Amino acid sequence: MLPYRRTAFTLLAVLLTAGAVQAQEIRKLSLEQYLDMESVSNPQISPDGTQIIYTRGWIDRMNDRRESSIWIMNADGSKHRFLVDGSNAVWSPDGTRIAYTARGEPEGTQIFVRWMDAEGATTQITRVDQSPGNLAWSPDGTMIAFTMNVPEEPAFTVNPPGRPKGARWTEGPRVVTRADYRQDRVGFTDGYWRHLFVVPAEGGTPRQVTDGDWNHSAGAWSADGSELYFSSLRSEDAELAWRESEIYAVNVTSGAIRQVTSRRGIDTGPVPSPDGRWIAYRGVDWNEDSYRNLGIYLMRPDGSGARLISGDFDRQITGRMQWAPDGSGLYFTANDAGTRNLHFVSRDGGVRRVTEGKHLLVATSISKDGVVVGTRSAPHEPGDVVRFRLDRPGDVQQLTHVNDDVLAGVTLGEVEEIWYESVDGLRIQGWIVKPPDFDPSKKYPLILSIHGGPHSMYHVGFNFGWQDHAANGYVVLYTNPRGSTGYGSAFANEIEHAYPGKDYDDLMKGVDEVLARGYIDERNMFVYGCSGGGVLTSWIVGHTDRFAAASANCPVTNWLSFVGTTDGISWYRNFEKYPWEDPSEHLRRSPLMYVGNVKTPTMLMTGENDLRTPISQTEEFYAALKVLGVETAMIRFKNEWHGTSRTPSNFLRTQLFLRKWFRKHARPPSVTQD
Repeated sequence: MLPYRRTAFTLLAVLLTAGAVQAQEIRKLSLEQYLDMESVSNPQISPDGTQIIYTRGWIDRMNDRRESSIWIMNADGSKHRFLVDGSNAVWSPDGTRIAYTARGEPEGTQIFVRWMDAEGATTQITRVDQSPGNLAWSPDGTMIAFTMNVPEEPAFTVNPPGRPKGARWTEGPRVVTRADYRQDRVGFTDGYWRHLFVVPAEGGTPRQVTDGDWNHSAGAWSADGSELYFSSLRSEDAELAWRESEIYAVNVTSGAIRQVTSRRGIDTGPVPSPDGRWIAYRGVDWNEDSYRNLGIYLMRPDGSGARLISGDFDRQITGRMQWAPDGSGLYFTANDAGTRNLHFVSRDGGVRRVTEGKHLLVATSISKDGVVVGTRSAPHEPGDVVRFRLDRPGDVQQLTHVNDDVLAGVTLGEVEEIWYESVDGLRIQGWIVKPPDFDPSKKYPLILSIHGGPHSMYHVGFNFGWQDHAANGYVVLYTNPRGSTGYGSAFANEIEHAYPGKDYDDLMKGVDEVLARGYIDERNMFVYGCSGGGVLTSWIVGHTDRFAAASANCPVTNWLSFVGTTDGISWYRNFEKYPWEDPSEHLRRSPLMYVGNVKTPTMLMTGENDLRTPISQTEEFYAALKVLGVETAMIRFKNEWHGTSRTPSNFLRTQLFLRKWFRKHARPPSVTQD
């Protein structure tokens, strides 16, 4: 019996030990959980400060698309519930109704108004052929202003003779005569101009209030409701003007339009004060810099007395500015070193920061009694609705928890902020995402992720894609090399006529910084990026072979062929000379010119509908790699414009293709000597 009992006890001990080990295993993020993630946006507090509405987004798995609905709750977060399908809801001035957009009859997006009483009567107030947007209530609540595209007749056409009755002839050609005739995620735009409309809030026929062959921005009502302020460039040379816009006002009754500003440069985003005495707006003098932040200005409604009130504040302003309840200045959010916080600019001049924190805080609505509502995201917080008082900005209350159920029990990877010195003594900021079961004594493969733009900013907001890579055993590095916003105009302008260039050095210095920490397998480092990140990825493989594999997504590889085929003719302006005058700069900055140096297995992924970095850019680099015998693959995404993740299933494919390519080309781990 003893041997049997000893064996039984031994077996029991083994099982208990195995169970303890299993119990210690952490639950990691899975890619499929992406389909359950929800988003929040555009929270708006009611005029009486008692209720909050916001847009809640989710993924329709069956139809492979994103959907949205409007939810409502009390201002303290209680009585949280679904309200109606749709998005972009705005309160009427008296708080009795909301206007929003949703699918309607006969088809497409339409404007609806819902009464916010117990009955909740809802009326579709437009039946238009194009999608309306940028809804704005008139101060008295009787009208709603919006923007919408208006079709135009072709500049000229022909009608060939001899067509028999009932014959099926090929459709006639598209006649293009405009410089900017297409736009990514939209398609051909040469047949439309964007105009301002008004429609009675009770429903009726929308009335166009702007005219001419120009595009017009969203409208902002004057305090008395007689005018709409907007930005445009209503001049004969507007088509080829660069970094030029003015502010105008249109009389809603007569349609008479007057020009309010006349600066050479950009004037945009007018925000009339509630008392009607001032117009705040953003602007900057005309310049040839690669990038320059806009300042905040104040003027009288007739354009007189214009003055800069933001002083030397040099950060990128995001979203719409909002007047303080007492009219003393304006609140706005701005990007700064990977974060976004609320700021205040005094009407008398000067900017101060209102909130602090390493997060992305977007304030979207302020009540008359000083309650702010908005959204907040952080490295481990995907994004929720928050509120705080202007007199207590440090006391931020989270009102929603839309992804707590998805992430319950999931251990996310630690996100560590780093700073390091690059060439010319520039300080560069970056972040490291570590696997959730990270052990500093082990060696991990590294993924370097590069942002697009190039004038944009990686930030501290939650990123599912990087957390998914980390959950699969990778350390992820992402940085803001020179050219990034959030560090001032001079830093962003460092890449003028030099992109890509020293920003490549910034990225490599970041890789060196992480390598020095001792937990990266130097033989298994990988790199990818889209758009501007695709530019730099294709540049990297032509200048170093330190990466085991790369994926250049939606890249520009040949500036000569790009500047005339992208969806913005102004790209010609990003070079000192036109290519037909001197192509040397275009060639010097093109990754294609260095393809002969490439040894790194390089995959390319691009949407087939991409109009920003057309797929021909991918095809040129792919063909060159094939001719040279470099291992490559071209992944052509269906139903994608610029980027490869607009469609939910394509986001999943992007993640899987990246890791499949990297694992396919992983090298044997480094051998260390004791």
